[in-house]
Amino acid sequence: MPLQITANRPDPALFDLPWSTPLEEWDARYLAALPRGISRHVVRFVRVGDLVIAVKEIKEEIARGEYELLRSLRRLDMPSVVPYGIISGRKAADGTPLDACLLTRHLEFSLPYRALFSQRLRPDTAKRLLDALAVLLVRLHLAGFWWGDVSLSNTLFRRDAGSFTAYLVDAETGQLLPALSNGQRTHDLDIARVNIAGELMDLAAGGVLEDEADPIEISENIVLRYEQLWEELTGVERFETGDRWRVDERIRRLNQLGFDVDELAMTTDVDGTSIQIQPKVVDAGHHSRRLMRLTGLDVQEGQARRLLNDLDSFRAGENRQNESEEIVAHDWMTRVYEPIARNIPRDLTHKLEPAQVFHEVLEHRWYLSEKVGGDVTTEWAFADYLAHVLPTKPDEESVVGIDTMALPVVARRSGPHTTA
Repeated sequence: MPLQITANRPDPALFDLPWSTPLEEWDARYLAALPRGISRHVVRFVRVGDLVIAVKEIKEEIARGEYELLRSLRRLDMPSVVPYGIISGRKAADGTPLDACLLTRHLEFSLPYRALFSQRLRPDTAKRLLDALAVLLVRLHLAGFWWGDVSLSNTLFRRDAGSFTAYLVDAETGQLLPALSNGQRTHDLDIARVNIAGELMDLAAGGVLEDEADPIEISENIVLRYEQLWEELTGVERFETGDRWRVDERIRRLNQLGFDVDELAMTTDVDGTSIQIQPKVVDAGHHSRRLMRLTGLDVQEGQARRLLNDLDSFRAGENRQNESEEIVAHDWMTRVYEPIARNIPRDLTHKLEPAQVFHEVLEHRWYLSEKVGGDVTTEWAFADYLAHVLPTKPDEESVVGIDTMALPVVARRSGPHTTA
């Protein structure tokens, strides 16, 4: 059988690579010097045109199964490497058949866990790294993906501001199902517990892990973090129709866990309302762009997220999930946002920008609702906020415009070499 290349858009440069040579014997001139994780198969990075491709030598049947599975995960918007192609029909110079090769795009700015831990991560940084793996596993399980070989070695990590995002690299043992049973999820967690503890013990033996770090305790904490996230994301909460504030409380907890809520699924029955929140992790700037598209408001990302949460809660509370999002957003602007933005007293308009005032009114509404144990209207919260909170705020517009050179020296002291 002649050499076959399966790919959407194969680069002609693929033909220049020495496919008749076992991958572990490839000359260094073909390889890209990038850190590699531990793998049961031979893996090399090569340059193909402008791309860097990860090449994994593997049986053809397994390569094709993993290729299709990775394509499915990408269609589901799961954090995973991008499949590039399959090389099959390989033969050595003497005619000996060689294993096929699975090709995936290298994930730029990502590192395997060993490369990260070799930097002597601070304990809090290491915790965020491991939290990222728990988040990845939750997302995959929500999508119906059973991994079968959960480990740090099968994951790549990319820095994301002060945290990390984890990406699935090896899907060789995985299965994509309509949904996972509790038993299947538990099986994955048991695999994760054993594999991660072993990997961390290996790091400890090499002197890379902090002396006080306990590999078994850390692996257990990853599982606990997973279980916490899973419960928050999938648990069904039942409440009376007058307790809408509990929707806000649920969203706040999810936000604190690092999830942005993009959808609220609510069902109503004769006894009350049953709420189930399904998350969708979104890109940076997603909320401000979405709010701008729906309302024309140009605000900061955190403000946009809070305003959109209220818009989504408004939409669900009025049972208008099947209506056009733009129409509901217009009504929310008219009935909820604008009455607050327009009615900020003139002598207080320099305190905070309108979007920040609205955000704080929502926070105040949640506080009052929790205090009284029931729903508080936005109008009541706004009135109480104007009476007791906003007047105590500093005039931000004045603070921004202040001449710092007029401040006493003690107020801008930062050493003998301070300059204006």
